[in-house]
Amino acid sequence: MTELDRIRTDVVGSLLRPQAWKAARARMEQGSLSSADFAGIELDCVRQNVALQESIGLDVVTDGEVGRLNFQDSFGLAVSGYETGAEGLAQHESRAAGGTPLARFDMADLAGAGTPVVHRRPVSRRLKLERNVPLEEFKRALPLAKKPLKVSLIGPDRVLQRFDHAKSKAVYPGVDDFAADVVAIQRQMIRQLAEAGCRYVHIDEPGYTAYVDAPSLEAMRKRGEDPQQSFLRSLRANARLVEGFSGVTFGIHLCRGNQRSMWHREGSYDAIAEHLFNELPHRRFLLEYDSPRAGSFAPLRFVPKGKVVVLGLVSTKVPELESMDELERRLDQAAKYLPLEQLAVSPQCGFGSDVAGNLVSEADQKRKLERVVEAARIMWR
Repeated sequence: MTELDRIRTDVVGSLLRPQAWKAARARMEQGSLSSADFAGIELDCVRQNVALQESIGLDVVTDGEVGRLNFQDSFGLAVSGYETGAEGLAQHESRAAGGTPLARFDMADLAGAGTPVVHRRPVSRRLKLERNVPLEEFKRALPLAKKPLKVSLIGPDRVLQRFDHAKSKAVYPGVDDFAADVVAIQRQMIRQLAEAGCRYVHIDEPGYTAYVDAPSLEAMRKRGEDPQQSFLRSLRANARLVEGFSGVTFGIHLCRGNQRSMWHREGSYDAIAEHLFNELPHRRFLLEYDSPRAGSFAPLRFVPKGKVVVLGLVSTKVPELESMDELERRLDQAAKYLPLEQLAVSPQCGFGSDVAGNLVSEADQKRKLERVVEAARIMWR
């Protein structure tokens, strides 16, 4: 066990992209700003993001994922082999436009042209690692950080769910063949991160909540998939992914959808909890618990000793600030199922999983992160 296994505050990864960054990115894509000049602007954003988190007193910090148009780019932009097309700032923002805050959104047609993993794409040849996007982000932010720097990667379950196997059988006859390549590539990425000094790797797995969400389960079955078989395959892939990296803390985040303050999945963790907590070797489980859609804390009774559950009690979807009384009450409720020493607190998700970001301000974002630190100081003294 490492010190990072036990920290009491955490962050999911992304922060809001400043308007100055968006304007500069648009100019670069239009050809009126050089890539070098844009890189300087983006580096300043990373510097500000790290400084913000450190000044608040968080135990770990991120670069805010400011270099990604979507959090899934950590894999989609790293490999070759997909049949794909490029997307820019405008396409991402238009896709996220509209909708009603705190309403359920349904996924658009994922088979259309676009970046892999964000869309369900076939492959034309075996996947190959071309550039380690998280490593580039880590190396850029490391000289700017005094606190431990965590890095997030999209996990194999989501990559498998966003793979058009029916159109890729000439390359990968079976899904297990594809899964093996995904895990091998991501292990290579993690190995390079560990060699560069990264000690906290966070795996984003928004697909796991599909296994408790009725519409998502129905969609899987309509595609000819067996949800239970897919879930167990993903557990094996995630367990293999993190095997053998001594000195590296692994967290895994389960998301329920995070697009312009909307959500995509509901259902309690009960149906997957026992398998999840006991078959995955990750030390930290970051769970969204900001709304009744997550159910009760009862599934925490399946968490074995030595593992920590990071409760996402502070919502990134709304500007209203959670009261300390409410946070203390909910942490006390959770402690009835899992000792307080095995709990921590964080925002429920990122503030900007996609470049469009949630419908909160940068001032709201700062207050929310401060409230996380304040809750930890009160609950764990």
